[in-house]
Formats: sequence, C-alpha cells, structure tokens
Amino acid sequence: MHRLFYSPGACSLAPHIVLEEIGLPYEVERVSASGVHEGEMTAKPAWRAINPKRRVPALSGVPGRIGGQSDLLTEVSAILFYLARCHPAAGLLPADPAGEARCLEWMNYLSANTHAMAYGQIWRPLRFVGDEKDTPAVKAKGEQNVREQYDYIETLLADGRDWAVPGSYSIVDPYLFVFFRWGRRIGIDMASAYPAWTKLGLRIAERPAVQRAMEQEGIDLG
Repeated sequence: MHRLFYSPGACSLAPHIVLEEIGLPYEVERVSASGVHEGEMTAKPAWRAINPKRRVPALSGVPGRIGGQSDLLTEVSAILFYLARCHPAAGLLPADPAGEARCLEWMNYLSANTHAMAYGQIWRPLRFVGDEKDTPAVKAKGEQNVREQYDYIETLLADGRDWAVPGSYSIVDPYLFVFFRWGRRIGIDMASAYPAWTKLGLRIAERPAVQRAMEQEGIDLG
C-alpha cells in the first residue's frame, strides 16, 4: 500500500487527488511545509532522514532509491506519472506517445517555472537571496512572474479545449487545479482575470475524487 507524505494545499494535493481517482487503498501522512523559511516539519531531522530534499510530496512503496528512504519516490511530476502508468484503467494518461508527451510538457513547465521559480520567489525568497533585506524585490518579481505565466496558461486553456490535454481528464488537470487554488490564495481574482482557467478549475473541483482529497486535507477552493 502506498503512503503519501503531504502538506495541506501544497502541490502534494495533485497526487492526493490522483490516488483518490485510482480508487485503491492508500495511507497519508501529514508533513506540514508551512513556516517562515523552509517550513517547520520539513526541516526536522526525522523528515530529512526520509527525504533529504526536505520537500513534499513523497510516495512510499515505489521500488528503487535515489537518496533518502528506500522505495520512496519524490517530485510531483514523477509521482503523478508513476501512478497513472501503474493504473491505466483510471485513464489518467493518454495512450498515445504524443498525448503522454504533452502531459510531461505541461508538468515540466508548471513544476520548473510556476512552482519552483515564481511561487518560490513569493513564498520562499531566501532560496534566491542570502539577505533578508533583498526579499521584497524577489517577492515582487515572483508576483510578476506568476501573472505572466498565468496569462500564458489562460491563452492555452481559452482555445476551446475540454481539459488541459484535449480529449480527456489527465494527471495535468489536478496539477493545474493546485495553481488555480494558489492564484486565489495570493489574491488573484481568477474568475475575472482567467475565465477559461476558472471554468476548468471549477469543473475539476466538482469531481468526487477532488472533493474527497480536499476534505481529507481540510481545505477548500482557497
């Protein structure tokens, strides 16, 4: 049985949703990523012994090891891809190579640019500078980067497609849902600024698996 290490409302929400979509038993363990700098629980020795990256999500029960605990898989994109490939009946990954590659294209962009860079600048500015006095400029640049990336994402979703990868709901959609919530969390009027993304976000929120995952984490739309 898999165990998902998560922080409420973090990017770990995406694999949490996918585990619910799959419908097989799993366990969750809360590892809060909240805190002023690198998080409270994620910086503790006990978590570092499990995952030296000191981040969530992490998924147990995956053969192999790249640092940290044996049979532990890290990185949200890798976890989403692994779960979808292991459970094809859930239909969360396109069957054709091009569709599969489009999922990876989306997830790489969201992970590297929107999450690690833009939101990292807003919420973890000391990852980018060594002096506290420099953090306001970093945060301001992060807010600008978020807006630019959200504008780009909106143009993609506004072309009439039904899901992030046209044709079917995939692992990309719950990942996009995370950033939809985060936009609301930082005060963006998503409905006004990004109507196509809002339409998709609300559609995703209606899925029973999404509602169950949010209920377990004690969160709402943000």
